[in-house]
Amino acid sequence: MAEPTLHWRELLLDERAEGRRVDVYLSLRFEGYSRAAMARFVSEGAVLSVGRTLKPSSLLHTGERLRLLIPGIAPDSPPPELPPIVYEDDRFIAFDKPAGMLVHPAGQQFVYALIGLARRARPIPSLDLVHRLDRETSGVVLLAKDVEANAFVKEAIKHHRVTKTYQAIARGLVPWESTLVDAPIGSAPSSIVRVRRGVVPHGLVSKTEVKVLRRMAAHTLVECRPISGRTHQIRLHMEYAGFPILGDKIYGQRDEVFLEWLREGGTPTVKEAIGFPRHALHAASLVFPHPRGSTVRIHAPLAPDMQAIVDGATPAWP
Repeated sequence: MAEPTLHWRELLLDERAEGRRVDVYLSLRFEGYSRAAMARFVSEGAVLSVGRTLKPSSLLHTGERLRLLIPGIAPDSPPPELPPIVYEDDRFIAFDKPAGMLVHPAGQQFVYALIGLARRARPIPSLDLVHRLDRETSGVVLLAKDVEANAFVKEAIKHHRVTKTYQAIARGLVPWESTLVDAPIGSAPSSIVRVRRGVVPHGLVSKTEVKVLRRMAAHTLVECRPISGRTHQIRLHMEYAGFPILGDKIYGQRDEVFLEWLREGGTPTVKEAIGFPRHALHAASLVFPHPRGSTVRIHAPLAPDMQAIVDGATPAWP
């Protein structure tokens, strides 16, 4: 079959695919599609392998690349540009992820994510994320090109030998120059309890160093260095300190604001309460030990939407 001109979804197969029939593997990989349906897609040429022709009974191999043209699974638009590369060597590559981009696909429907774009640009079987950022946070994301390098840095993170520094735009004028927010984090009593975290007496030990970088008319640019690594730690600690992050839909807001955003999107009520399309948080730098014995320092400049506020623009929704 000729090379398709349509946009495909590419899967880089790991050891879980080794020795499985292609129709069986795809029906397990994508819930809601039966084995018979996947067999039909393979027979119709909607599932391609780079380097060989597939039948439904073909056995898959680790490192093989499949291209899928299946409606609902394949994309219906071209991929976005690859985010800027801010560091690369023979074992690692780091990107400056824009706000709004997932680092990894979520759910069954296709969405372009950083890991997929990276694998298109660097077709390395073991290329994978070392850590993650949530969708709205911009900045440095590190990927490893081999399993051993990935495990090495993850172990360093576990033992607090990796330093992550963030910049955030806080609501209001912070009166102090620096502080240590020492507040334990755990589940919070809330109508959005599955999403929201809280400062609770018997929570996990959590500490964040915060330093003022610049004060604007009604906001403050701060640098945050989490000493621990809890879910939503910086956002929650900034709320706890009395200066929640601009654009945050969860922290510094009534639960009803987040619930209305989920139901209806950016309504006038939501826009007025939040003031900015995303939480203004940026992963500015990452310092980690390299397996070869050196220390790597990576920096990503402040995201343009946040820089505009620092330069004097009024925060606004598009």
